[in-house]
Amino acid sequence: MMVDTRTVGRDVGRIVQAISLMAVASVVVATVNGEFYAVPAFVVSAIILAGIGTGLVWRYRGADPPEKREAMVTAATAWAIIGVLGGLPFLLIAWTIQIDPLPVWANTPPMDETTAVFLNPLDAVFESMSGFTGTGLTVAAVEEKLPRSLHWWRSFIEWVGGVGVIVLTVAILRRGGGSSGSYTLYESEARSEKIHPSIVTTVREIWKIFVGLTVGSIVLFLLVGMPLWDAINHGMTGIATGGFSVHAESIGYYDSPLVEYATVPVMVAGSIAFPVHYLIFKGELRNLYADLQTRWVFIWFTLGSLALTGILYTNGQYETLEETFRISLFQFVSATSNTGFGSAAVGGGTEQVWSAGATLLACVGMLTGGAAGSTVSGLKLVRVITLVKGTVWQIRDVFHPQTAIRYLRIGERRLSEDQAQREYTEATVVFVLWITFLAIGVAVLLHALSPAHPLEYVIFDVMSAQSNVGLSSGITGPEMPDTAKGMLILNMWVGRLEIIPVAVLLGSGLQRLNLYR
Repeated sequence: MMVDTRTVGRDVGRIVQAISLMAVASVVVATVNGEFYAVPAFVVSAIILAGIGTGLVWRYRGADPPEKREAMVTAATAWAIIGVLGGLPFLLIAWTIQIDPLPVWANTPPMDETTAVFLNPLDAVFESMSGFTGTGLTVAAVEEKLPRSLHWWRSFIEWVGGVGVIVLTVAILRRGGGSSGSYTLYESEARSEKIHPSIVTTVREIWKIFVGLTVGSIVLFLLVGMPLWDAINHGMTGIATGGFSVHAESIGYYDSPLVEYATVPVMVAGSIAFPVHYLIFKGELRNLYADLQTRWVFIWFTLGSLALTGILYTNGQYETLEETFRISLFQFVSATSNTGFGSAAVGGGTEQVWSAGATLLACVGMLTGGAAGSTVSGLKLVRVITLVKGTVWQIRDVFHPQTAIRYLRIGERRLSEDQAQREYTEATVVFVLWITFLAIGVAVLLHALSPAHPLEYVIFDVMSAQSNVGLSSGITGPEMPDTAKGMLILNMWVGRLEIIPVAVLLGSGLQRLNLYR
């Protein structure tokens, strides 16, 4: 059965409409910071986004509510379009500074080499896709030199992207087709958790929790001595497990153990599912250990941090055991929570800093991610648990008679044989496709980059892009070849959607071209 492109067009339009409001809100930030030259760029971006969105909604206004296949194609298409269009403020602000057409009172600064990168549309799209997907890889060489308007736009799109652009759309725009259509779209963004029976109420509850956690993160950063502007940006990108920073050295800029330790609980909070946060806020603290995924967030973060400490300490990487533990804790939690804040250099591009063992352990953390239903990407811990337990369950099946009735227990859930096979198959398909796209990314970067880059560092940066982490071994940057940038953009897009919607989009395209039946 063919995908209904009218339904896809209407729902993509509604999502683009919602994103246009972000550009409107950013006008206020530019004005408050006295960067009046950035106002026209945000206004033009908002007009273009609103025009495209409204045009699609009007053209396909009579379309049917989405079925699962339309929702999948909508998610894949919308994230691609938003990633591209979100680059407009980067591009337009950079060209406004370059041309300098405005009067003196607009406070247009001189062009610097960092902002000049965004004169290139590909770099603007790279930064936008990295932001919306919550990745945090950047082509801005020295973030301090960026205008505050671009600091804000980077943090804002990452903050919204952490929850999801479809979640934003369901929260603020009433859509045709009723709640069932909204829930179908909601699921297409790799979500299934419901806090309330109504999906619209669930989404609004998620936003309340997310805003509360963001405010708490900002306050925590202020308490440990971070300046207000830094605290706002890091609070937004930290709880969204995004990782964009206002400094080139990220959290390492502060050279403060207190700031580093304070950042860890922010990243952990972003790794916990929203329904669990909801129960905790209602006083049901037992969910911190009773919930399967939350329990494994703490177990995996602890074991990985200790293992990384052992590797780095054995290698004599840092001066003291406390420093080694602090860096290992911070970096492993940052990698596994898919946040991407940095407190120490992992690599220097072609220069070896971390050993291959330490680098690949961080890659394993990036692959697994945190809890499903949180702001993290990666495979998700519940899928990893399903893969491990399901594989053991499949092997044990050989030793049972065919007439035996078997169940698979995952946490408090007791799955029948059919349910177990279905969930195990889904986890396996996602894992295989994930590794396939990862291998393609590594192959392309190995071809595009200098052979001087160690293989483990190439794997690290591709894994960082596809798991939407943002840590870099020194490979990702403005000087990276365009082929490599394009590949990482694709990896970021694929990773944020958890593969399946991308496969459905490709399949529907081939079907329309009569190349696949």
